[in-house]
Amino acid sequence: MTDTLNNHLWFETDRIFIGGRWLAPTRGERLTLENPSTGEILTAIARGTAEDIDMAVAAAQEARNGEWGRLTATERGRLLARLAALVQARAEDLARLEALDVGKPLTQARNDAQALARYLEFYAGAADKIMGETIPYLAGYTVYTLREPHGVTAHIVPWNYPMQIIGRSVGAALAMGNAAVLKPAENACLTALAFADLAHQAGLPAGALNVVPGLGEEAGAALAGHDDIQHISFTGSVEVGRKVQQAAGQNVVPVTLELGGKSPQIVFADADIRAALPFLIGACVQNAGQTCSASSRLLVERPVYDELMALLIPRYQALTAGPAPDDLDLGPLISARQKKTVTDYLALAGDLEVAARGRIMAGAPAGGHYVAPVLLAGVPPCHPLAQEEIFGPVQVVIPFDGEDEAVEIANGTGFGLVAGVWSENGARQMRMSRRLRAGQVFINNYGAGGGVELPFGGVGKSGHGREKGFEALYGFSVLKTVAARHG
Repeated sequence: MTDTLNNHLWFETDRIFIGGRWLAPTRGERLTLENPSTGEILTAIARGTAEDIDMAVAAAQEARNGEWGRLTATERGRLLARLAALVQARAEDLARLEALDVGKPLTQARNDAQALARYLEFYAGAADKIMGETIPYLAGYTVYTLREPHGVTAHIVPWNYPMQIIGRSVGAALAMGNAAVLKPAENACLTALAFADLAHQAGLPAGALNVVPGLGEEAGAALAGHDDIQHISFTGSVEVGRKVQQAAGQNVVPVTLELGGKSPQIVFADADIRAALPFLIGACVQNAGQTCSASSRLLVERPVYDELMALLIPRYQALTAGPAPDDLDLGPLISARQKKTVTDYLALAGDLEVAARGRIMAGAPAGGHYVAPVLLAGVPPCHPLAQEEIFGPVQVVIPFDGEDEAVEIANGTGFGLVAGVWSENGARQMRMSRRLRAGQVFINNYGAGGGVELPFGGVGKSGHGREKGFEALYGFSVLKTVAARHG
């Protein structure tokens, strides 16, 4: 463990958090965390296994049947508000932990810490505002609906945005009164463990939140397939998402899947190109391209293709990747494995035109997992680089002629997470928003600044179910209909 990491630790790293207590993992094994900026060992943490998952689920069940389950929605909201305040108080430490653990530049990590607090604030305020309804029915009946928690919910979060996804997933589940078991990604666990400690400080009853780091094939598989889990929330790859859904199917429980994308931004000839530029680039290279909603495809109408490329190229060439603490445009990729995945994809470029390439900071640690951002021009829509999620700082530019071709290209992958439309034509904006196959469509912007209130999720291989906003609360609840006959 380095001095830099020690400066921001106030919680256990060699324990798992179950039933309100820090416990040694049953088998006493450890996971090694690496600093992506240097390739050096950051620390070792507890490695939970199926036995630990069993204990965590049992603790969650006990909480649901005990103090946590008896709290009113207002009381749950107050606890989440207290937790949000603690996150704010520790925001800088959380950001630096995330930067060290994941490799993202400090500014982006700070934004993630603020997003975690904002999710908790939103769900704290929303907890007592989930209403049922009365339904007109036959004479002599009063019919109404209730929304009740599932019970024990599983949360398997990825390594690219741990804090944000904990906030939007666990925050919503707790607000609805579920008891949660969280399994963070094995190579990005520090802020999940910090979150557990802050939840304990906030006064969440024992067992309301349990955190078990571990390998996906051990702890993750045990959690997804556990008989006593009533809902699963998973964010990650399509391959693992299929396994999670199969496990959920065996137990006939609902699952929310967010599985990534190949999201397009579509620039029409009447767009305000200069206003679009920061979004066109930033939405692809943020977090070194390791973002499920990254706009890795840029579709440009031919009349403005050359003009836009002339503006994009120098901006791409100025992009710099470097260590997270240096707070540059990009940090490293999460691991050597992910770097190889990205470079293997780039090897498929063949004769494609490399329109621009950014740079890696002079003096960046040789062991860091850096890839310079790449802009590829004139890419055929059917090319693997235009079809498959690369999860790195690689953007392909595809020319098109007219709305119909733009829609055909945009909808021409198996994914459907996010899309952006740049046009000053209001009628076109409305047509495109309806025709695009995506869970979110942004017009003359991309991402809307995060928007914790905005339902988020995909179609097709991007998954199903919705996170964020009130839709997440509905997803973490069961609708019950009560029909009372009274004459």
